[in-house]
Amino acid sequence: MRLPPFLLERYFAQHEFNAPHLLCVSDCQTMTAGQLLDLEPGARQAFESLPLGYTESSGGPELRGQIAALYQDIEPSDVLVHVGAQEAIFTFSSACLRPGDEVVVHTPCYQSLFQVAQSAGCAVIPWVARQEDGWALDTDELSRIAGPKTRAIFINSPHNPTGASLDNAAMSRIVEIAARRGCLLFSDEVYRFMEYGPGTVARPVCELYERGVSLGVMSKSFGLAGLRVGWVATRDAAVREAMASAKDYTTICGSGPGEFLAALALRHTAAILDPLRRLTLANLELLKGFMARHADTFAWAEPTGSPIAFPRLLNGVDAAPFCKDVLEHSGALLLPGALYGQAWKSHVRMGFGRRDFPAGLAALDSFLMMAKG
Repeated sequence: MRLPPFLLERYFAQHEFNAPHLLCVSDCQTMTAGQLLDLEPGARQAFESLPLGYTESSGGPELRGQIAALYQDIEPSDVLVHVGAQEAIFTFSSACLRPGDEVVVHTPCYQSLFQVAQSAGCAVIPWVARQEDGWALDTDELSRIAGPKTRAIFINSPHNPTGASLDNAAMSRIVEIAARRGCLLFSDEVYRFMEYGPGTVARPVCELYERGVSLGVMSKSFGLAGLRVGWVATRDAAVREAMASAKDYTTICGSGPGEFLAALALRHTAAILDPLRRLTLANLELLKGFMARHADTFAWAEPTGSPIAFPRLLNGVDAAPFCKDVLEHSGALLLPGALYGQAWKSHVRMGFGRRDFPAGLAALDSFLMMAKG
């Protein structure tokens, strides 16, 4: 399989650790290892005595138990741990899809959600969300484009890069269509627990559908990207076994220290998630004020989940030179929408889940005010 460059990741490799203000990151504020260990008496001593040998390829029993507890009617044996979410996307697509399969993909999207399948010889059918609809998905359109050759449907909620969230009614309709077609339903749920908009929060796909695969990770809503712990939860044993076999050719197993710290974090979800949710919502209020002040520059649909948004520059302005100019003169890094495809070239991704967001937003605000004279 020949994979093209991952445009977004190459962009971050160039800029992420050099830019003074990261206004486009997709994760929430992180914490130190010491702060995490302090959440539980005895955790530091247990961590210091942790053996540094191989771990179980499916993930340690304690970690899988904590992950399973995040869902209803999911057992630890239904969980397969990966090194981050990226590996899980790769093992699913490479193990469960075949050349000639059709896959329907919620777009715009993180590149690997379609790229691995496409590079494996699948026909990718985009299921496009549109800003004028508030980035909501048209489930009637899915019913039309998912056909007899559809092997899998890929969805993402809360959604990267728009921050839109599916409600239970839309999710139920998607599950109904997938079940009628008999296809797999892969649901990127890495921003689960960061929903905040009106309406009911959709249940995870693994709870709703026997052939549903829910993707989770410690990196985004939990802000613990450095642990490199992700997972899939699914009741489809054939999918788990196929992915486990593919994983034997990637990482084989995860990091013992990372899995230990991830299990610790999942024993204290409220202590971690509650302050991150408050921080994200406070920053969102700042972003709303910014968008109101610069309505002559941006149009947007407010996000309803996650710490990211995807505003559009007015009048079809190409965001790539705009982002370059912003970085050069303000030090604020924005993500040009063309990294998700040329259809989105006038958009920028903004991330507001970190403590330094107000300073970065102020730098961008000053740049725009000066540009307007």
